[in-house]
Amino acid sequence: MKKSGYTSSRKKEHLEICCEKDVEAGFSGFDDIRLVHNALPECGMDKIDTSVRFLGFNMSSPLFIAAMTGGHPDTREINMRLAYAADMFNIGMGVGSQRAALENPELEDSFTVVREAAPKAFLCGNLGAVQLREKGPEWADRAVEMIDAQALCIHLNPLQEAIQPEGDHDSEGCLEAIRDLCRTSKYPVIAKETGCGICYETAKKLWGAGVSAIDTGGLGGTSWAAVEAVRADDMRLVGAGRKFSDWGIPTAVSVMEIAGKDKPVIATGGLRSGIDVAKAVALGADLGGMALPLLKPAMQSREILVEKIEEFLHELTISMYLTGSKNCAELSGARTYMTGLTREIIEFEKFRR
Repeated sequence: MKKSGYTSSRKKEHLEICCEKDVEAGFSGFDDIRLVHNALPECGMDKIDTSVRFLGFNMSSPLFIAAMTGGHPDTREINMRLAYAADMFNIGMGVGSQRAALENPELEDSFTVVREAAPKAFLCGNLGAVQLREKGPEWADRAVEMIDAQALCIHLNPLQEAIQPEGDHDSEGCLEAIRDLCRTSKYPVIAKETGCGICYETAKKLWGAGVSAIDTGGLGGTSWAAVEAVRADDMRLVGAGRKFSDWGIPTAVSVMEIAGKDKPVIATGGLRSGIDVAKAVALGADLGGMALPLLKPAMQSREILVEKIEEFLHELTISMYLTGSKNCAELSGARTYMTGLTREIIEFEKFRR
């Protein structure tokens, strides 16, 4: 089988494993965050404005459909449903890694359908940092052009690659490749982790390289180490995948480490409700992204997906009302209580610095 065939079949395997196996692991930190209740909101819930502006684009809500899938014919319908919902609700959406379609143009349809179904939505392309290093900015440009994207996510997934049977174990030169892309690209570049979070030191390097935004992709949601452990035949990889399934920085911690620098931040990793999205914004994120909670409804039907998004948006609106936040700018200043392990980590970091 050609390399492109391996990549495509792997995409289908990932989809099936995420939906059929228990691959959520770790602690996102959001259970330790409590929004301070305002018993006198002094605003009308029906007048709450959930709209946000991100990278110069207006969206109706900070809810973001995080990168999920594409690259196999069976993923086309799922991407179409997700894109339809993104357009319907005027929210942002990211696609899964476009590597398979870049290797084999016959698979582009599983991605191009996204722009067809969402002619007005804010879309993010997706390319791995290793592929960017190997193929250069040309592949990045092709990924953006493929779906007429407004931005490109460069995903960082060293843990997944370390466990993946076909994984690339060399990340040397990836930062320079990102820097080179940011120097020449005509579109915003977003650096994105895939389940282990981004710390302050790494964020500083990425901001210095010129990225326009950072997606935390923190611990607490789908564990790609756990996913790859299911795929692996080598028992060393199976064991390592299980042991490293909760490796990483809790998403709430990652947001607090990198937000507040006048740079856009997307919080992904373990957000499971509209309340979590509100918490993420209160901690400093611009958007709160979800993947698995939307993937399962998307695999059932467009109608079920729409109902799930409406549920999350309603929870977000209630959260804003109960904190007295008339809009997302006010929500970003809402007070929070922090307890448990999240508080311990943050206080330790303050002491260490």
